[in-house]
Amino acid sequence: MSFRTRLTLVAAAAVAFAVVVASLVVFLVVRNQLRGQVDSALKSRAGNFDHGLSIDHGFLEGGPVPLGGGDYVQLVDSHGHTIRTQFELRGGSLPPNKAALDVAKGHPGSGFSDAKIGGDQVRVFTTGPLRDDAGNTYALQVARSLGEVNHTLHRITLFLILIAAGGVAIAGGIGLAVSQAALTPVRRLTRATEKVTETGDLSERIEAHGEDELSRLAASFNTMLAALEESARSQRQLVSDASHELRTPLTSLRTNIEVLARDRKMPDEEREKLLNDVVGQLSEMTALVTELVELARGGTHPEEAEDIRLDLLVGEVVGRAERDFPQVEFVTDLQPSELYGVRSTIARAVSNLLDNAAKWSPPGAQVEVAVREGQVIVRDHGPGIDEDDLPYVFDRFYRAPAARKLPGSGLGLAIVKQVAEAHGGAVGAERAEGGGTLMRLRLSGSNGAGPA
Repeated sequence: MSFRTRLTLVAAAAVAFAVVVASLVVFLVVRNQLRGQVDSALKSRAGNFDHGLSIDHGFLEGGPVPLGGGDYVQLVDSHGHTIRTQFELRGGSLPPNKAALDVAKGHPGSGFSDAKIGGDQVRVFTTGPLRDDAGNTYALQVARSLGEVNHTLHRITLFLILIAAGGVAIAGGIGLAVSQAALTPVRRLTRATEKVTETGDLSERIEAHGEDELSRLAASFNTMLAALEESARSQRQLVSDASHELRTPLTSLRTNIEVLARDRKMPDEEREKLLNDVVGQLSEMTALVTELVELARGGTHPEEAEDIRLDLLVGEVVGRAERDFPQVEFVTDLQPSELYGVRSTIARAVSNLLDNAAKWSPPGAQVEVAVREGQVIVRDHGPGIDEDDLPYVFDRFYRAPAARKLPGSGLGLAIVKQVAEAHGGAVGAERAEGGGTLMRLRLSGSNGAGPA
């Protein structure tokens, strides 16, 4: 069963329930109103005998109308015997009930009940006690046929059933039309999803207007497609850039290996030099592949996020950098700072910043490292970055003209940017006052893995 059909059935069922309840209320109100009129008439009819009770030759006098055309009147004595008018000899009898006997015995009271006289349903009003000239007590019962009332109720019931059926049918049609219109965005979303699945075209978008839930769903779907499209574009760009960057070292490595394999009489010094070049190229390629894997992995990491003391983590990274770059002096100002994030990726980003600063620092120079308020600030005293290169230093594979003669892949700072964005932060570079470069890594601690 389709969702549209279910929606139509639910709408029809809801309207049917409302119509049935409303019809039942109408029926009860009309029934009570009609029977109330009968009750009022019976009480008024019984009042005619309160001051003029007369029994003549065993018949009640008082001018009652015969059963077929009006009221049925009888007296009931304490023994259950009935006294009727002479007009009701041909009709059926109204058997006295317990309430009538109690009243006939002298217990005042009155009330209404339903009964049958000769197969005709009647409404009975019992009241009393009444006394005759001899001092005998009686219960007075006045009855009126409910045939006309029941006939009216039957017709009303028939009309209500027809109205309810028509209402349900109309509700079903309106529900079908409403569901057809309401599910239009869902159908567009379905078609777009199927098209993306069939063609792989992530540029597909859905028209989204308004602020309702379906419009928001369409907007969210467009946002998801845009993110996927950007991710796919970035992956294609990464593969293209990686193939370009790998081509040169692979060519050089292949050339050196072919020379070593072909010239077996090469002097030992030249062979040693070529072997060192091969080892160095393999090391560079290993580092490049590692960084490519890190970039391709994006914001997904096998490790869970945790609460981190940023100042302590940076201190550990600085200790490793001091061993790797003994020619540079690292000066630290690490203020206590906590955040929520992935320890290994943050350590990798800080390490890349320190490596970049040490690489550009002359021997004996200082690299200043500070931590405060969730920021890592690294400042070197090297030549600095040209103003024209500052906007691009965090792009993948970007290397400033001055850096192309130095070892590196151009991915280190791109990884720093990726880590910062994965943690809800950012990274920036600027020319430091007095020379050198100052880089700020801001981490808000919100990477989607847990609370910030």
